[in-house]
Amino acid sequence: MDAAVLTADELERRLSSEFPEKFNPGSGLSILAVWCGGARVRLPFQDHTLRPGGTISGPTIMMLADVAMYVALLASIGWQPLAVTTSLNINFLKKPPARALEAECRMLKLGKRLAVGDIGVRSEGDDDLVAHATSTYSIPPGIK
Repeated sequence: MDAAVLTADELERRLSSEFPEKFNPGSGLSILAVWCGGARVRLPFQDHTLRPGGTISGPTIMMLADVAMYVALLASIGWQPLAVTTSLNINFLKKPPARALEAECRMLKLGKRLAVGDIGVRSEGDDDLVAHATSTYSIPPGIK
């Protein structure tokens, strides 16, 4: 694994400044690891993320997958907060229990204008995927 352009600590600091509504102590989002071409992020369990039936809601899982892709991209290209999601496709594979989730993103392609990533979401302590996503991000011109 190549070293990341930005460390996990640097990304958390910048993200909390740029997106305080999502990256704050109350959100619980944390970056576990970054490397050039990937990242692993964690979202602790929170009661308000449950939907009827006792499962974590789909929008919560989708948000975590998107954050993992964004963090992996920024770790790979540097601070470019204007990079945006152009597509996110997710398959929900298994009912996640009421516990923390971890998402790991691996870049499949990192080009000048587009990045494509593969994201697996797991319940903490479980090897089975609860969701699998693919995502494409648009990189602003003049980067990389």
